[in-house]
Amino acid sequence: MIELKDVSKAFDDKPVLDHVNLTVKPAETIVIIGRSGSGKSVMLKHIIGLMKPEAGRVLVNGKDINALSGRELDAVRIKCGMLFQSAALFDSMTAFENVAFPLREHTAMNREAVEQRVHECLQLVGLPNVNELYPSELSGGMRKRVGLARAIALGPEIVLYDEPTTGIDPIMGDVINDLIMALRDNLKVTSMVVTHDMRSAYKVADRIAMLYNGAIIAIGTPDEIRRSDNPYVQQFIEGKAIGPIQEGLPDRRILSRWSPRRFN
Repeated sequence: MIELKDVSKAFDDKPVLDHVNLTVKPAETIVIIGRSGSGKSVMLKHIIGLMKPEAGRVLVNGKDINALSGRELDAVRIKCGMLFQSAALFDSMTAFENVAFPLREHTAMNREAVEQRVHECLQLVGLPNVNELYPSELSGGMRKRVGLARAIALGPEIVLYDEPTTGIDPIMGDVINDLIMALRDNLKVTSMVVTHDMRSAYKVADRIAMLYNGAIIAIGTPDEIRRSDNPYVQQFIEGKAIGPIQEGLPDRRILSRWSPRRFN
């Protein structure tokens, strides 16, 4: 359903994706893990054509999306739902209007059918009573859930999730996990999930891939990732400060000497 073939991308001459290869099968949920800034969100944006690779190809359902015309790319995007990390809601629209937007733009549904679908989607993400609220009136977690309701409104074949449980309490996070699994099991939706939440990753994933230094350094089932002998994988999944991954971490010698000071 999704293929990345030798995909490379750099910003200011700094490689973010370096000859990445990945295949996602129909109705599979694959979870991408890795440190912040490792290129996980960049990978998702390549899949829906918001970014173009400097080398390599991105295929969605067999179509090279970088070779498509604007209209052809729109036809592919309609079949994809995207939950952005920050939700990316329209500030000037209510929660109801945000979820209704793709239905009004891309379908011929009448008003009653749109209302029913919006209510159904908001109910699925645990927000049945936010119709008239604007994004500024919602908490970060609520905005994320409205974004998810919008992402699934058109009944997509593919859903891309960028940190779906970040900013959400653990109980609602598990509800979102169950929804991801239900979409796969009941509707055969193909999913890619970017997350730092290993509990969520282990629950929803058919396979987990770790991105590090622009490359996928490990891929396998949740059990295979748990048992991986790769020290980079083990440091990340166990959340340890000590290990081969050191860039961006504070010098532990400074930490050992540091003590808070009081200022009058």
